[in-house]
Amino acid sequence: MSVRSILKMGDVRLLQQARPVEDFTAPWLATLLADLHDTMAEHHGAGLAAPQIGEPWQVVVFGSGAPNPRYPDAEPVPATVLINPILTPLGAAMEEDWEGCLSIPGLRGVVPRYRELRYQGFDAHGQPIDRTVSGFHARVVQHECDHLWGMLYPMRMKDMSQLGFTDVLFPELALVAAAEPR
Repeated sequence: MSVRSILKMGDVRLLQQARPVEDFTAPWLATLLADLHDTMAEHHGAGLAAPQIGEPWQVVVFGSGAPNPRYPDAEPVPATVLINPILTPLGAAMEEDWEGCLSIPGLRGVVPRYRELRYQGFDAHGQPIDRTVSGFHARVVQHECDHLWGMLYPMRMKDMSQLGFTDVLFPELALVAAAEPR
């Protein structure tokens, strides 16, 4: 459909809780999903949540099934639409790793996340999804779903000295960082 503007940290809409989707046949939902996919692809995102484009719905898209240029060492995550998600950590094991966000362009920070989790919700057609995932896939799901609860990754960081500019921390990603929205 179209590439939408991505809200940046500081916009109060990113701090609000999203509403659940109740009608999976509503025409606006198909348009929203197309816009999310187009916007995520344009900016090489690992995922994108509806609140990031100013839509207050519990809708996230993530993965493409191919390697992501912003995270070249991460395993591919399958293309997924997740609506009205429920996340359940499987165990207390956490791991810290670098994250970026299209709403916080040019920065990366070390964020603790559950290593393994189960996520449930619905796909674009209202069919149930129930997956158990780990590693980068689990990290992406947690990051994107945080946007539905009004959370940005710096709010989860334990050590702000581990927040920095992508082009300084990861100069090999300079071409991808240059493509991020400003």
